[in-house]
Amino acid sequence: MMTLFLLLLLVIILMASIRQVNQYERGIKFMLGKYVSTKDPGWRIVLPIIQSMSKVDIRTKAVDVPAQEAITKDNIPVSINAVIYYKVIAAEKAVLEVENFYYAIMQLAQVTMRNMLGQYTLDEILKNREEISTKIQEQVDEATEPWGIEVVNLDLKDIVIPENLKRTIAKAAEAERERRAAIIAAEGEVMAAENVSKAAKMLAEAPGALHLRTLQTINDLSSDESNTTIWMVPVEALRALDGIKKLMDQMTANKKA
Repeated sequence: MMTLFLLLLLVIILMASIRQVNQYERGIKFMLGKYVSTKDPGWRIVLPIIQSMSKVDIRTKAVDVPAQEAITKDNIPVSINAVIYYKVIAAEKAVLEVENFYYAIMQLAQVTMRNMLGQYTLDEILKNREEISTKIQEQVDEATEPWGIEVVNLDLKDIVIPENLKRTIAKAAEAERERRAAIIAAEGEVMAAENVSKAAKMLAEAPGALHLRTLQTINDLSSDESNTTIWMVPVEALRALDGIKKLMDQMTANKKA
């Protein structure tokens, strides 16, 4: 009976000593409070009282960094949030080197974001978001390396600026678009004038070219009966016609005489 009791007790202790480490976890084993080893996935024996095990998830995690108030280099208050992707690459360090690595990463990311944004103007932040994100990620990754944590990526999400500044930026953007449109229109006018000047020069240098162009224009106009054309006759031509008429009248008068 005693043997059966001891056997049953041994089975109970053995069942209570089994710990399962999943594929996405690593087990950090302690004996009498001292780190012993890091266990891979599977069933592991952890003796009660004298041994213990902490399991660490090594999957990549995405964590939202709360919006942070920061002052840019040109003294503009902005609010910006981010998302950080990290994973544990050394489970024993994540347990031994830092008390709560999740909380520590969050605090570190917030402080680094505020400090980094203070080094740039608002225009630089809006234009170089990816570059700034990379620099923040590199700094956070360097600081978390002793904890056995790798920061895979960090993306700045929403950049919130004051409403009055939004209106100012919109007005500036509209003025810039109008300026570019005016420049493009002026460049088009210059190109058109240059082409007209070249065409006029070519027509003037080629004998009979101007007359051919005139005849072509008349032909184009005559193809549509609804067109009304107005011909501008030089004053000199009218005077010449008037002189011819007077000469003919005089010749007629001489014949009658």
